[in-house]
Amino acid sequence: MKKIAIFASGSGTNFQRITEYFKENADIKVDILIVNKKDAYAIERAKKLGIEYIYYNREDFYNSDKVLNKLKERKIDFIVLAGFLWLMPENILKQYPNKIINIHPALLPNYGGKGMYGHNVHHAVVENKEKETGITIHYVNQHYDEGEIIFQAKCEVLPQDDVDMVAAKIHLLEQEHFPIIIEKVIKGE
Repeated sequence: MKKIAIFASGSGTNFQRITEYFKENADIKVDILIVNKKDAYAIERAKKLGIEYIYYNREDFYNSDKVLNKLKERKIDFIVLAGFLWLMPENILKQYPNKIINIHPALLPNYGGKGMYGHNVHHAVVENKEKETGITIHYVNQHYDEGEIIFQAKCEVLPQDDVDMVAAKIHLLEQEHFPIIIEKVIKGE
């Protein structure tokens, strides 16, 4: 049994989708949710799904081994960032080489980097009159959105699309592809 820790900062829609996807899976399960915001709605989703959750502040995350020790204690095999807005600290990166993946709401390398998340990305895509956008699932390294790309899926951006319409298209791609790609990566496919 491979155990996943999901890190989230926000509403947790991807966390919920991933957890539900693996619910009946005998080989892979979501074991814990780690959040960096006390009011992240992902916590409410975790309660409803019966998944343990833990909040860590910046001090715990960057200046201690508390998070790493919790991952080891729970025998976590794989980490998934699902709307988690902090860089991974070196101690976790070293312990989990090529075992941490993230999803980005654009076709990297475009629209990546610090501050480029959620509606900031979609706004930039619309503002620049892009004809397509999409999602990128990638390994995590010590830089925002620069890890090796695992998978990308595209969608068209129509001239009449606003930021919310682009966000809705991206959300559909995330929900469709992220759990499947996580499973393939964990299984080494």
